Amino acid sequence: MDELYDQTLSNMEASHTALVSRVNQPHAVTFGSGFVFRYVERDIYQALVQKLARVISGLHAARLLLAHGFVQEQAALQRMLDEFNEDIVFLAHGVISGDITELHREYLAAFYEEEFNNPGSALESTQKRPTISRQKIRAYLARIEAKGLNPSSGVEMMRTVSKTYSGFVHGASPHIMDMYAGDPPRFHVGGMLGTVRADDHRGDLWNSFYRSIGSFVFAAKAFGDEALVQSVLGYMRRFAKAAGESYAHPPEEA
Repeated sequence: MDELYDQTLSNMEASHTALVSRVNQPHAVTFGSGFVFRYVERDIYQALVQKLARVISGLHAARLLLAHGFVQEQAALQRMLDEFNEDIVFLAHGVISGDITELHREYLAAFYEEEFNNPGSALESTQKRPTISRQKIRAYLARIEAKGLNPSSGVEMMRTVSKTYSGFVHGASPHIMDMYAGDPPRFHVGGMLGTVRADDHRGDLWNSFYRSIGSFVFAAKAFGDEALVQSVLGYMRRFAKAAGESYAHPPEEA
């Protein structure tokens, strides 16, 4: 799988570079006594390329964690990747459908909000970034992805996946106890290579890669790049076949 993952990440990076070139580039803006790079237009396309950047970086990081047996941390990162991918599809579909909703506008306003409104003093800053309801985003996704299922069922499926990984993020006892194994049993705080848990998480990483490829399909569609849409769809089918996953067959057309 390592060779397949290498190829996938290389393809993602090439696609990301192509999409980044299609938006106005970040500017160096004054921030406190120095400067930072920011997208000054703060539009939905710039949000998409930023989220895609985190997806690629996150997949790289998940592989590194898995390689060293840190599967608890890998699972926590996969929870983040799930939310990044949800956000990408949510934003992209607003463009694709031609219907930028109030929820999209609220999301973008929160997304671009600076963490500190007083860059000279974090303690004196007022952190005011609103929290956008994940439940509302998932309800929106369920309406477009359920394909005939009751929207509440789609929300429930996404909630279940999120809740499973949430225990790794927040350190729930049942999840922490997955670290306790061996003969004699002990907490594997230096990684879990050679354990059944490592094997389980090795297989699970495939799903994050597959869902992330799908996010690139939606993003390319939002950018109106039909050639890239078809290219990524073709790779998505080849990726599934190479991994021996017969259930994953995206349609010929996005």
